[in-house]
Amino acid sequence: MKKEDNKTKPNKTTKSSTTKNKEKNTDNKSKPKNICFDNKLYLKLQSENINKRIRKFNNKLYLEFGGKIFDDLHAARVLPGYDPNIKTKLLQKLKDKAEIIFCISSNDIEKNKIRADLGLSYADEVLRLVDNMRELGLYISAFVITLFKGQPSAIKFGKKLEQRGERVYFHHYTKGYPNDVETIVSDEGYGANPFVETTRPLVIVTAPGPSSGKLATCLSQLYHEYKRGVKAGYAKFETFPVWNLPLKHPVNIAYEAATADLYDVNQIDPFHFNAYGKLTINYNRDIAVFPVLHNILTKITGKEIYKSPTDMGVNMVGNAIIDDKLACLSARKEILRRYYRAECDYKLGQCTFETLERNKSLVTEADAKETLANVIDMAKNTSKESGYPCVALELPNGQIVTGKTKQIVSASAAVVLNALRTLAGLGDDFDIITDDILLPIVEYRTKILGSNSSVLTLDDVLVALSICTRKNKKAKEAMNQIKNLHGCNAHCTYILSHAEEQTLKKLGINITCEPVFLNSKLFEE
Repeated sequence: MKKEDNKTKPNKTTKSSTTKNKEKNTDNKSKPKNICFDNKLYLKLQSENINKRIRKFNNKLYLEFGGKIFDDLHAARVLPGYDPNIKTKLLQKLKDKAEIIFCISSNDIEKNKIRADLGLSYADEVLRLVDNMRELGLYISAFVITLFKGQPSAIKFGKKLEQRGERVYFHHYTKGYPNDVETIVSDEGYGANPFVETTRPLVIVTAPGPSSGKLATCLSQLYHEYKRGVKAGYAKFETFPVWNLPLKHPVNIAYEAATADLYDVNQIDPFHFNAYGKLTINYNRDIAVFPVLHNILTKITGKEIYKSPTDMGVNMVGNAIIDDKLACLSARKEILRRYYRAECDYKLGQCTFETLERNKSLVTEADAKETLANVIDMAKNTSKESGYPCVALELPNGQIVTGKTKQIVSASAAVVLNALRTLAGLGDDFDIITDDILLPIVEYRTKILGSNSSVLTLDDVLVALSICTRKNKKAKEAMNQIKNLHGCNAHCTYILSHAEEQTLKKLGINITCEPVFLNSKLFEE
């Protein structure tokens, strides 16, 4: 680590370094954030559309529920104003008529597949989601462990659930899938799976991630329902791509950026155009599988119920966008963030070159390169001038603050402290945390816990700040500004540690990083 420059007092690590954007706005108070999405309208339209589909199928609908149920931060970034937990509110609105089946793939359990943004295995993520949903009064009726081939870890997970009183079912690979419809829709195919008894009109089939067997579970249930004389139906709920936005709309391109590792590509739905003469948008996997799904549904029900993948969907998110211009800008910013994420992941060996190139091409396609230029350029220039790693953060009023890694605190910790001080109007001549608070924490980490790093993380520093609020009025004023960091853009000149990146995300800060390692160490503490 380089020594501090002479212009900075030794051990004074929380001084603010600020600049202003072209608007030169001197107001430190947060302005109300612009929004482009109407949550109230969305809840109304979405619940009405799902209820309409339930009625269409004689009060029994299996709804394949994709995307993130909690914390849909991608949607919140792309559509400012979108409540990241709006899907849970939707489920609460429907809870009296809905029950939920959770699917998880035996392959994902066996491979210990991880949800990257949370660092949780899919198995643990299922448990977390179920606990959270039950706290909201939602009815989780059963668990289906799919694609089962006797995997020991899947059996162990199933027993763990059963010992807690849960209903657990094992579904196997469907014999004959995808081409032998006669076998698929028979007692050898879907009929070989145990039937999950359900009691409510709406059965939501969801999972911790993609390729978890949701569709197969829905179709297996549909087969059994028809054998029992219940003419149930199937529908699909996905937020993205937005079917009634243009193919090259930035919001839809942002979906491609988010799923670049899955090689999802948005396409005009040819089946919908042929049937109705209207242009609608879907993605390649749904379009490719539709002929198979169409044949299976026709075989089960004895009639054609859908003419296109678009017909199957119930999503109304596009109807609740109230500012298209802002949605386009926000989506372009997200596309650029995804590219920086791919750059860092490639450097860390966590994504392929093809995924990186895909993200790069989407930046060009959406003309997203300059959308975050202010904060990116400020971070790079400040780092170059000072010789220290740097994070720059743009406040709600357009002002940019910076923080540098020095003797005690990390760059991300420094920039958050500077941002809080600036938002609280405390000026540059007041330390909201003094070294007599920080140095004992450094000593504890290095001498007692044996850490090789004497630099405190953002989490360490925020804990220290929260302690200071008990006796320090200025620290409390600064701490009260944390909520105003939500939605702010920031850029770091190096690859952040997983822990610091997660803390920034929890604060709602949209962080991008240069694909540069902070040091030459291979092991991250």
